[in-house]
Amino acid sequence: GINAEYGYHRSLNPKKLIQCGFSSLGNNMTMARKIKLLKVEPSKVKGVRAMRAGDVDAVATLLNAYLERFNLTNTWSNDEVAHWLLPRADVIYSYVVVNGNNQLTDFFSFYNLPSTVIGNSQHSSIKAAYAFYTVPNKHSLLELMKEALVMAKRERFDVFNSLELLEYATVMKELKFGVGDGHLQYYLYNWRTRGMPADQVGLVML
Repeated sequence: GINAEYGYHRSLNPKKLIQCGFSSLGNNMTMARKIKLLKVEPSKVKGVRAMRAGDVDAVATLLNAYLERFNLTNTWSNDEVAHWLLPRADVIYSYVVVNGNNQLTDFFSFYNLPSTVIGNSQHSSIKAAYAFYTVPNKHSLLELMKEALVMAKRERFDVFNSLELLEYATVMKELKFGVGDGHLQYYLYNWRTRGMPADQVGLVML
């Protein structure tokens, strides 16, 4: 395998996640304190809006330029950007940041992968967002991920998940993500290459 990517989880609806057994209250921790601790703070990024079809070319340019810094990645065509990244309800959520001159400066996205809850009288599913591609440029990765949490909370997601690839691992602690107990093994079928650290992997599996 190329790499074993550990997953991180950020509670957006801690009460529901605890009721489902996804997470638990630690020693000396009350539900009220847990909810307050994991409150999603408002973002200060201005000019955020949902990605549109007219943004495809600019997003492709930004994304490909950003991915050049990683060892394992792919080159995106405009058609691929349109297919994989244009927003679709309950599937993919993509946002751009535009400046005062209406120029696209940054991009972030996440996708929906819900989980079924079995044997629980209160809840039947957990709505989980997974970090997809984020391109910091004018704004930092931390600022954009804060905005992603805000948007995911607005869309009523219960948890926000991320792998440690790209540069995501650098902001997990500050954003109150907890490391999971599983990992995703990366393989390239019919290719031979050396293993590489997570921060050199620029290909997000979907």
